Amino acid sequence: MSKVGKKPIPVPEEVEINIEKGDIIVKGPKGSLSFKARPEIKVDLQQKDGKKQLMLTRKNNSKLVKSLHGLTRTLIANMIDGVINGYNKTLKIVGTGYRVQQQGKTLVFSLGFSHPVKMDSPEGIEFSLKGNNQVTVSGIDKQLVGQTAADMRQLKKPDAYKGKGIRYIDEIVKTKPGKAAKTAAA
Repeated sequence: MSKVGKKPIPVPEEVEINIEKGDIIVKGPKGSLSFKARPEIKVDLQQKDGKKQLMLTRKNNSKLVKSLHGLTRTLIANMIDGVINGYNKTLKIVGTGYRVQQQGKTLVFSLGFSHPVKMDSPEGIEFSLKGNNQVTVSGIDKQLVGQTAADMRQLKKPDAYKGKGIRYIDEIVKTKPGKAAKTAAA
C-alpha cells in the first residue's frame, strides 16, 4: 500500500461529497470542485465513529496504479481543503518604475517594456492588490492558483544581477556580482 494513499481523508461536516462513476464532486462554503478518478482507483465514502471519511483502494499493484494511488488521495484532500479555506499566493514586483494596476478582472503591468502587459483573471481566480507592487492570487483550486501565479512570474522573472522582476513574496533571489565588481576584486 502507498503510505499516502492508505490514509483516510477526513470529511468535515460543511463539505458535501458526491461520487458517481468515478466522478468526485466536492461542494463546500467557498464553491464546488470536481475530479475524474482513474478506473483503477476506487473511492468509498465511509461513516466511522460518527464522522465521514473517504478511503481509496487500488484494484491492482502495477507501478502506474501504485503511483496514482497517493496522487489521487492528495488531489482529493486538496479539493476538500480548497472549498473550505481556499488557497492564495502572493507575488511582489521589484524594480524602479515597475508597478501593477487593476482594471476590473484584468491586471495591467508596467515592467520596463515599451508597452503595458495585460493579464486576465481565469475563471475561479481573484486578484487583489496591496499598493502598486504586491499581488495576491486566490481561489479554491490549488493547481489553478499555482499555475496563475507561475504565469504571472513568467512575465518578468527576477534578474540575477539587479534582482528586478516579479517574485514570490517569500522567494530569495541571489544576485551575482557584475563584470566591474569581478575585475575590481582581481
